[in-house]
Amino acid sequence: MKLHQSKVDHLNQITAYDHESVHVNQERFAGSLLVLPDAVHVWRPSSFSDLSEADFAALLEFKPELVLLGTGASIQFPHPKLYTALSAHHIGVDTMGTGALCRTFNVLVAEDRRVMALVLHS
Repeated sequence: MKLHQSKVDHLNQITAYDHESVHVNQERFAGSLLVLPDAVHVWRPSSFSDLSEADFAALLEFKPELVLLGTGASIQFPHPKLYTALSAHHIGVDTMGTGALCRTFNVLVAEDRRVMALVLHS
């Protein structure tokens, strides 16, 4: 699905998505992905069942104020113990389908929020 967006020249926007990839500023990325307003990184877990406490704890280095977890077409909620490190630093984790993640990320980036999108394709 192609997304319509607010024009934010210097920050990442998710411009499209499908069942196996997302497009950030028109560039296609497949697999698990970590998207920040100013960077895109490959994310280690290859599927929802592969998520670990270490995956979430490693996100602290990016200092997000909110983490959005996109779990594909259907919403799957990780056990809260997996993101204990984030909760201990008062960083919220919001789980949603990939489409909702893309739209929410774009709105929050346009509001100049330090949001992080974690995209799982499995």
